[in-house]
Amino acid sequence: MIPDYQTLMLPVLKAAIDGETSTKEVISTLADTYKLSTEDREQLLPSGKQRTFDNRVNWAKSYLKQAGLISYPSRGTYKLTDEGIRILGKSPDRIDNAYLERFAAFQEFKSRKGNKSDPVTSSLPHDAIETITPDELIRTIYRQINETLASELLERVRNATPKFFEELLVELLLAMGYGGSSEDAARAIGQSGDGGIDGVIDQDPLGIDQLYIQAKRYGDGNNIGSGQIRDFFGALNIKKAQKGLFVTTSSFSPSAIQTAKDLGMRIVLIDGVQLAKLMIRYNIGCRDEDVLHLKKIDEDYFG
Repeated sequence: MIPDYQTLMLPVLKAAIDGETSTKEVISTLADTYKLSTEDREQLLPSGKQRTFDNRVNWAKSYLKQAGLISYPSRGTYKLTDEGIRILGKSPDRIDNAYLERFAAFQEFKSRKGNKSDPVTSSLPHDAIETITPDELIRTIYRQINETLASELLERVRNATPKFFEELLVELLLAMGYGGSSEDAARAIGQSGDGGIDGVIDQDPLGIDQLYIQAKRYGDGNNIGSGQIRDFFGALNIKKAQKGLFVTTSSFSPSAIQTAKDLGMRIVLIDGVQLAKLMIRYNIGCRDEDVLHLKKIDEDYFG
């Protein structure tokens, strides 16, 4: 029988006790540990695109990451954080979602899922599952998956190189309908440090209407202040620009948001949360694994 992802949390944590380890190797090792049959190892999710056991190991790893117990030093690997080492030193019998609740990072992660008083957007305890409709449960799980994905996307972007961040913005803006071609867009946005402007994207093929960009790849908590908004506004005035886009992987302070409003809404602000949502919407850094169609009776047809 394939263990659930919460049961796998402690074994996944223990698997990295000796240092950075490969997720692929851990999946193979744990499959041996649980004596999974060939059929169990190869069992696929309903989408038919990923093995069930692999998926559960990755979910266990993702939640441990949200709690701050592991980190991703390189692609396809993970290692224990100091907190992860400390927790293993306590020899816990089990680590699950209830156990992870004691960590502030995990609580913050859950709070990003939405208002806890809303049963559709919050994590559901077992006794709540019976109180909502099946379609509400589907939407809840869907939102949880997307919130987890958004958090991981944002973490990956923050840890990427400046060049990667520039290329990501190029792809995102092209997917949103800006820019003439990938080559033109990449050339425009790569002009870093030009008087406080990190890039410019043409909104039409002739470049008559342009969107100027400021991009800051900051860590969580290193928020953009009102001074940086005023500096960007000054740079836009020098360029005689009508529109500006300020993108950050962190957040904007309340004074920065108010300053942007006071300057006549010429500057659009996109923080880390919005950036991750746009990446999901336009499939930048992620891809569709499955498409589910939620259907209901067509009353007009039978009427």
